[in-house]
Order: sequence, then structure tokens, then C-alpha cells
Amino acid sequence: MWSLPAALSLLMLLLLLLQAPPCRLQSLGTPKLRLVGPGSRPEEGRLEVLYQGQWGTVCDDDFALQEATVACRQLGFETALTWAHSAKYGQGEGPIWLDNVRCMGTESSLDQCMSNGWGVSDCSHSEDIGVVCHPQRQRGYLSERVSNALGPQGRRLEEVRLKPILASTKRHSLVTEGAVEVRYEGHWRQVCDQGWTRNNSKVVCGMLGFPSEAPVNSHYYRKVWNLKMKDPKSRLKSLTQKNSFWIHQVNCLGTEPHMANCQVQVAPARGKLRPACPGGMHAVVSCVAGPRFRPAKAKPGRKESWAEQEPKVRLRSGAQVGEGRVEVLRNHQWGTVCDHGWNLISASIVCRQLGFGSAREALFGAQLGQGLGPIHLSEVRCRGYERTLSDCPSLEGSQNGCQHENDAAVRCNIPNMGFQNQVRLAGGRSPEEGVVEVQVEVNGVQRWGAVCSDHWGLSEAMVACRQLGLGFASHAIKDTWYWQGTPGAGEVVMSGVRCSGTELALQQCSRHGPVHCSHGTGRFSAGVSCTDSAPDLVMNAQLVQETAYLEDRPLSQLYCAHEENCLSQSADLMDWPYGHRRLLRFSSQIYNLGRADFRPKTGRHSWIWHQCHRHYHSIEVFTHYDLLTLNGSKVAEGHKASFCLEDTNCPTGLQKRYACANFGEQGVTVGCWDTYRHDIDCQWVDITDVGPGNYIFQVVVNPKYEVAESDFSNNMMRCRCKYDGHRVWLHNCHTGDSYRANAELSLEQEQRLRNNLI
Repeated sequence: MWSLPAALSLLMLLLLLLQAPPCRLQSLGTPKLRLVGPGSRPEEGRLEVLYQGQWGTVCDDDFALQEATVACRQLGFETALTWAHSAKYGQGEGPIWLDNVRCMGTESSLDQCMSNGWGVSDCSHSEDIGVVCHPQRQRGYLSERVSNALGPQGRRLEEVRLKPILASTKRHSLVTEGAVEVRYEGHWRQVCDQGWTRNNSKVVCGMLGFPSEAPVNSHYYRKVWNLKMKDPKSRLKSLTQKNSFWIHQVNCLGTEPHMANCQVQVAPARGKLRPACPGGMHAVVSCVAGPRFRPAKAKPGRKESWAEQEPKVRLRSGAQVGEGRVEVLRNHQWGTVCDHGWNLISASIVCRQLGFGSAREALFGAQLGQGLGPIHLSEVRCRGYERTLSDCPSLEGSQNGCQHENDAAVRCNIPNMGFQNQVRLAGGRSPEEGVVEVQVEVNGVQRWGAVCSDHWGLSEAMVACRQLGLGFASHAIKDTWYWQGTPGAGEVVMSGVRCSGTELALQQCSRHGPVHCSHGTGRFSAGVSCTDSAPDLVMNAQLVQETAYLEDRPLSQLYCAHEENCLSQSADLMDWPYGHRRLLRFSSQIYNLGRADFRPKTGRHSWIWHQCHRHYHSIEVFTHYDLLTLNGSKVAEGHKASFCLEDTNCPTGLQKRYACANFGEQGVTVGCWDTYRHDIDCQWVDITDVGPGNYIFQVVVNPKYEVAESDFSNNMMRCRCKYDGHRVWLHNCHTGDSYRANAELSLEQEQRLRNNLI
């Protein structure tokens, strides 16, 4: 028989044992988080957790700033600003996975915090927690991808395509109109047209690489459908009676980057044994291709505005078509966009504005290289309905401390033109190199063959690598005897290839009509070596402007420079060592803003020893220094015959890797710069024979394209130069692509007018 005190003690002990303490969550891998709710701000919303393949919410009990901070860091943001209780961002659906979450604030993910355990909760969805994160991304957080933003249902909606119905659309290699088909859990299904809207069409076209949609003649397609349904030989009628043939209903806002972000109902509501598309037909979509993807004879419709005016946004340094660092034009000057608040919706506006489809990835942290010059925009807040990026609310880039290490970039959906199937590499040591073999039409028959290496250079190799989907060309190879091509494809079928570098395929470049190759076939077929990253050299224009001055240098101190061909030809006729030369001197600082080190084209065995400078030169012609008239005629040349490449300076935390001394390795590391001071030999233009006047001072880096770069458009730097016979002034120094062409012209016209007034 238990006494009363003993019974009470036993009861209290049992209650303590039965009360479940907070526990650490046990899960396989770190669970994914997402923020959901109205609006397009990526850094705030209802907090949801993916567990066991299903998204669920988090209860607001005990949730505070420490817990919000852990969640925000896991989502890739720097920190949390605040949290919101009582389902401020709307009530979620499905399970409430977490309750009574308690974090120290140092955890790297929410599953490392204490809680009641997975699915153990006494909350309702009216208590769903929301968080507001700081918009700045963490340094290691690289991008927002469409695939990362999709839930389990979205990952089952794998891809979309258009099935051409009309004979006229079947003949084209690029399908822009047809029935919508969705690949769902490995099988293709058609979408019922009941409730189908233009917003749905816009999302489908964006996924397929098209910037906009066009109206469809639905009455005509209905007639074609009815005829097929009545045709006894057609299987269509029996197929449409199966719900597995259909996607029941799709409802998009038109701003989504992927159909899986829309409200998609695969089958009718459960419990209702009714057909998925009663009395309906397949949804038909017509898309409008961007200018780069239209056939040559196609004329844009009235609605398109790409041809009406030059876009005020561009992509730079991308390895593929439709990707790159985002730059915008303001006050006649190009500048970058800060990644604070950058997301897929804003990125899609850029893509569509440039004639591509929606964005498949919004990249942060200068993943596609850093820009130069101003940072024009930050905190871009597009809603998805805007026509251009300038229509979106934003802040000035200078307002919140953005640096070029925060430059935003994008990867867009582009149409499948089939060009990738018309080129291949053979015989290389890896899939990224080999003899270039192309498929062209010969006497009405499609044949594979080689490309003649006459005139084959980096511009042509860049197009080949891009067409292959392999990024940039690191080398254009003219002598490929050591690579065995595909048997039967050794005959040259393409010669005289000349590419501007912007073409989508080698077949679009100019070339000979009848094939003519001076070397014949075999060892002189064209080859390439491709890479997914490349350097990008840019001259520091401001430093040139600040350091320029004149020097009258005695000939007695110019023997070495004369040997290096750094003086004008008239120096040969002078009475050495008497007299002097007038030199326009300046410092140059060349940055590598790309994603790969800049290395010499040749190995050490080919480097040339220069006794005057007491070091090896790895590139014979690395820069051209010239003085031009306002109409572009050259009046003085001071080309830098050769360079020794090294890391003169690197940012804090980055180690120098290249040095000229002691026959060291030469190059310029990513993020570092090579400086040539104004007081070293050949760092000048010889203007002894130049009269007073107004000129253009021009510097071109890597002028012969000897080494591949991700962007050659910024290799030229120009300054306005005024010389009165005694003094010199340089002003308005800028890299070649800093200003648009008509702005450059207006500055020149203004200068001429000013001279006329004087």
C-alpha cells in the first residue's frame, strides 16, 4: 500500500519523464528552405521547409530574431532584419513541420536548432511564421536558379515543348507555334485549353527562349482538331479519353520563370470521376522569336520594339549566348547592376528586353566577371510586368555601398536552333578540344567534313566553341596533324571562314562558295581548344589621364628604346647621340577582370631575351600606343613592341603568382593588375614629328587577339588629347565600350565645333 506522499512523488516523476524535451532534428542532409508569399521580394515571406519530399511551414511559437537569422543565412542572405508572426504572409498548406524552434544564433541551418521534432506541433496555419532578411547576399551564395525554386511537384514538371500542327510550322527548324506538351514524371502530356490564357502562353514562350507570345487562330486549330477526332484512323480520340494524356489546368500570372511556379492541376479534383478535358482540345501557343533568332527574311511585327531603338541594357563576358554580366546605359555611359535584391523576376525582364526568353538563373557576386566604371542600379524591384529594366523601381548603385564584386549577372533561356547538332570535335585528348567537323549541304546532301584552316583565328574558334556549348576558345589551331578526325569526314567542306564573333554558328559566318583550301586536307584542318572561363584585360583609363606628361629625352639615353623600335622612323635619320625626342609619357595599369589567369600564348622555350631590359618577353606585340587625328588617321605610333607579364599588385588576400625576375612564370592573375610606370623605357608615344592640334590618344591591349579573352570590346582605351606645341592635356579617357557609339560621335562633333569657334 502506497502512502499519499510517496504516490504524489511517483506521479510527479512520471509527468517529468513523459514531458518531451526540445530535441535536435535528425534529418538526412540539410533540409531546404524557401520564402513564399505575395509580392516579388526574394528576401521576405512565409518560411517553408522541405522535409520528406513535401513543403511545410514553421510555427511562430518561441520564434524570434535569432531563429530568423539562422534561417536567412541558410537562404543565402547576410542576416535577418525581423520576423512576422500570425501568418502575415498568408496561411500555408500541408504539414507544420517545426514548432518551438530555439536557436543559439550560431547554427548554419535550422535543423541544427532545438525544436519539438519533425511534425510535432500543436499549431494551426494561422500561426505560420514569416521572416524578413537583409537583401545583401552572402559572399558564397552564387545564384538563384529556376531548379532551386521549384518544389517536388515542380521537379516533376521537367520541361515544355511545342508540337507543330500546321505543315508550314513543321518545315521550320525553329518551332515557334504548336500544341503545348509538358514532360511530367518522365512522360509527355498535352495541356487542356480550357482556361488557357495569354499569361500562360507568355510563360511557355519564356521557357522556350522567346521574349513574347502572339495571338493564335484558335478557330482554325479547332477545325483541325475536330477533323482528327472524326478520323477513324486517328488514335487521338481514344488517347484524349485517358486522364494520363492531359495536364488538367494551368493558371499563370505571366511573371513566372517556369510553368511549375504557376498553379498547375495535373488531374481533376479527387473524388470526381470526370474527364480531364471534357469538350476541350490541346492548348496552342504562338511565340515571337527575338531578332537574333529570326530567319533573315522575317520582318518583326508591330509589337516588337527591339529594332526601333538600341536596348539600354547588355550582357558582357558570358561564355554562351544569352548569358553575361548585366550592364545598363545611363547618361550615355555603361555601368553595372548591384546584386542586392537581384532575383529571377528582374533577371527575366533583362532577358526578354534583349530578345531572349525568361531567366533560368540570376547570378550574384560577379560570377561572370567584374565590370568597370559606375554601378548604376541596386535593389532592382521588378514585378514581372515591365517591358524594360528601367521601368522597374530601383536605387542608385552608390547609395548602399555596392562594389563591383557585387555585380549581377544572368543566364537566359534561348531557343533551340539545332546548331549544336551541326558541329563536333574529333581526335582531341578531351571533349573540349579536337578537329572541327561541320555538317553542311553538298550537292543537296547533308555531309560531315573538315574546315580549312586558312584565315582560321580566335574569332572563328570562339563561334565554334559557343556553337558546341563549350564556352570560350582558348586556342585556334591551324595545324592538327596529331589529331585523328572521324573516318569519312576528312574532306574539307568549308573554307574561307570569316566570323565577326557574334554569330550563333559557323554556318552563319561568311565563307567561300566553292570550297578552296590552299593547304588541302589532312594536317591543316582547323581545330579548337575550348574552356568555360577566360581572362579579361582592361586598361585603367583614369590612371593614363592623371599621369600623362611631355619629356624631351636626349638621344644618348634612347639607344635601348631605339633597338626596341619604340621611336618613330625619323629617329633613324638623326645624328646620334646628339639631339632629343619629344615623348608623350604615361603610366598604364592593366587589370584582369575575367575568371581565368591571362597567360602567354607560347611556352618558355619561345620567349625572347631582351638584353636592354634584362628580362624575357613572353608576348611580342601586347599593346599598341597611337596618336590619331579626329577622323582616325594615325600621326604617331609608339607601339610597345613586347611585354613581360607579371602581377605588380593584387588586392588584399590575393597572392601574387607571376613575376618576371629569374625567368619566372609570366601572366596576370584574376583580380590582379600589371603596372608599367611612366618612367620605364617604351612607355610613351614619340610625338617629335607631330604639330599642335587636337588628337585622339589610343591604347589597344592584346591587339592581335593572340590570347583569348571573354570580352574583346573593352580592350581599347581612348582619350581626347590637346597639344599646343609645349604642353599636352589628356581628358575624357575611357575604355572602348564605356560609351555608346552615337555618344562618342556627339563628343567628337562638339570638339570640332569648339575648335571652329576658337
